[in-house]
This record gives sequence, structure tokens and C-alpha cells, in this order.
Amino acid sequence: MEYSNTISRREFLKELGILGAGILATTSPWLSAFGEISHTNNERCRIGLIGPGSRGQFLLSFLKKNPKVEIAAFADIYQPSLDEALKAVPTAKAYKDYRKLLDDKSIDAVVIATPLNTHCQIALDAFDAGKNVFCEKTIGYSMEDCLKMYNKHLETNKIFFSGQQRLFDPRYIKAMAMVHDGVFGPVNCVHAYWNRNGDWRRPVPSPELERHINWRLYKEYSKGLMTELACHQLQVGTWALGKLPQKVMGHGAITFWKDGREVYDNINCIYTFDNGEMMTWGSDISNKFYGLEEQILGNLGTIEPERGKYYFENIDPAPAFLQMINEWENKLFGAMPFAGTSWAPETANENHGEYILGKRPETDGTSLNLDAFVEAVVTNKQPERIAEEGYYASLLCLLGHEAITSGTILDFPNEFKIDYPSYNTKAIKES
Repeated sequence: MEYSNTISRREFLKELGILGAGILATTSPWLSAFGEISHTNNERCRIGLIGPGSRGQFLLSFLKKNPKVEIAAFADIYQPSLDEALKAVPTAKAYKDYRKLLDDKSIDAVVIATPLNTHCQIALDAFDAGKNVFCEKTIGYSMEDCLKMYNKHLETNKIFFSGQQRLFDPRYIKAMAMVHDGVFGPVNCVHAYWNRNGDWRRPVPSPELERHINWRLYKEYSKGLMTELACHQLQVGTWALGKLPQKVMGHGAITFWKDGREVYDNINCIYTFDNGEMMTWGSDISNKFYGLEEQILGNLGTIEPERGKYYFENIDPAPAFLQMINEWENKLFGAMPFAGTSWAPETANENHGEYILGKRPETDGTSLNLDAFVEAVVTNKQPERIAEEGYYASLLCLLGHEAITSGTILDFPNEFKIDYPSYNTKAIKES
């Protein structure tokens, strides 16, 4: 059977403009999962989806499009979620107990999209049952959970992916190749934020289901914005800097949505690195004006992967009309004896930048993330760094949450450090 997506994926790699240059393999080694795609056209991957709620069904929409995937079973304790999933795949089996799904020897892999506090035990059980695992981020409720999951992956030698879709987003892949190639100079700071305006609640058909459906708002199940949103963007920061932070501090509060929730609706964290570099992450869910972005700042320029644009520091002079206005204002006010600014007006707002890619890609990386997992399962090859990126992204979220709740500056704990080879930016530049 011809694999219909083979051509589009090749075109995706070509569109990055860096295929075969050495940069791609060094900056995004996990893309090696697609290396044998033309040789696996007749392979099939039987998948069980554990937790076909809103996120699970979003993942299902992509898995159904992959001709190498057979959705074999669903598991969920909430019957309406199972019912919706079965509408999409009527031939799949359905279980209320995920362990029944794991008992099926014919299932090759599981996708876990359940509440955060359940991830660890399900993943450990899946590995022990001989299944390959794709787990939504954050992978664990605690740093101890994350380490247990990572070690079990090594112990069982099964494939382990997490839902870090930016690792497969064309904008981010090209952006990181440019960053690591020194296009913007040394990166000294990364600012990331994810702002929304909404209570983050879902409709509840009856009061006793409140915590079951709105689990993200309660400490027993989730750690709120840090584990549900920060995981993506903190990984982008360490990807850009090519290393892990040494310390973290932060603040969080419930400042607007005083509706009985237990997790913060307003958060800011600062992560610091060995040479003084800084990464910040913040989220406010009562104002969406600035949306979400990662701003990667070097002395030569800035790149915003989510927006898909980059900006160099040295830009063309302001248009003649603006120059004339500035000169007129300087002549009028220049000799007047009052305190004012000691700097010339900046022109950053006139810098419209350039697009990273010629057009906005049709995917945010989720489909390619899942497809790479399928390829890794059918070839039985764990791509380099993919498990480690998910592990450390999760740890940084959890460490930030701990710094916020304890009100202290925390060091990155040595007991949770695993092998994390740094990105060889020198090799990239020489390639």
C-alpha cells in the first residue's frame, strides 16, 4: 500500500530549506523517525487510546488519517467520552478499566490523554505490559513520577514520546536551526507567555462531576497553568539555549477567577542559567491581548517562532516623513528647560521583520508528532533526545510550580538529572 503522506512529509522537510545541511539532524535529531518512512508502507501499528476526552479526541482526529494506524481500543471511566470515541471508530473495543486494554496482546502502543495525576501509573503499567507509550504533557504529576516513567522506558526498551508538538512544528524547527547557526548571535534571554481570557471551565452535566470534568482547576489532579501550558514553551527555551537552567523563582495567585478553583490564574517564573542567561514564563487568563509567544533574543536579532517571524537589530532608517516629524519635534522642544528622556526614539515598532517560512504551515506539529511516534513503533527505533526533551520540559514545569508554592529560589535538583547531551552549536555552524 502506498503511503499517501510520504510526499507531503518530504516536501515539509524541503520547505525548511535546511535538508542535507547537517543543521536539521543536529538541531532536531528526533526527525530521524521519518528516515525509513518509505520502507514501512506495509506496516501497521495497533493503538489503544486511554482517555478519549477533548484532548484525546483531538489526537484521534490525526491518528485516523494515518493509514499505518489501526485504532484498536478505547478506555475511559467516563461513558460519554467512550460513546463519542466509538462514533469516530465504531470497530474499536471499549473498556472502563484501562488495564483491560493493556491485556490485549495485539495492541502495540497506547496514547495516554487522561488527567495529569493518572499519567504515571498508566504509563508504568503500559510499559510493563510491553506497550510503547505516547503520553500527553506534562508527563508526570511530580518530579518523582517523571523519573519513574523515564527509567521504566529505559528498563523495558519501549518507545516513549510525549506531546511536545513544537518539536515537530516547521516554524520551530527552522527557527532553532537559525538560532543554533548563530544567525541572531548568542541568545541571552528568552521571554515566553501564554495569555487567555476565560475561566478555563467546561460544562458540567451534574454537580458530582465537577472535579471529574474540570480536573485542571484542582490541586489533587493538576498543577494548573504550569503543567497544562508552560510545558510547551519552557522546552522551546531550553531548545534555544541548548542547556538546562540552574535556578528558578516565581509567583502565582488567584487574582481574577475567584470561583472555587484551587490553581493559580496568574503566574510568572524566572529561570536562570550558568552564564547569567534568563528565561521567563508567564500566564494570565483574564487578559488575552498579547496571546502567546516565545521571544528568543540575541544581540543581532530576535525570533518569534509562534508568530513565524524574525527581526534583525539593524533595520532601515525610518521613512522620510517620520524623520521630518522627529526633527521638527527636536527643534521645537530641544532648548526647553525640562527633564526628559536621555535617549533617541527607538524604531523597533517600525521593524516588520521577515517570515521564517514562506507561509504559515497547516500543522502546529501535533500530526507530525503522532506520525513520528507511529514510525518509531513500527521500526522499533527510539529517536534521539525525544524522551529526554519531554522529561526535562515536565521537570521544569514542576520545579517552577514548587518554587511558586514554596516562595523560594530553587536549584535544579541533581537527583533528577539524566543524560542530556547539549546541542553542539559549533558542529552546526561548521556543517
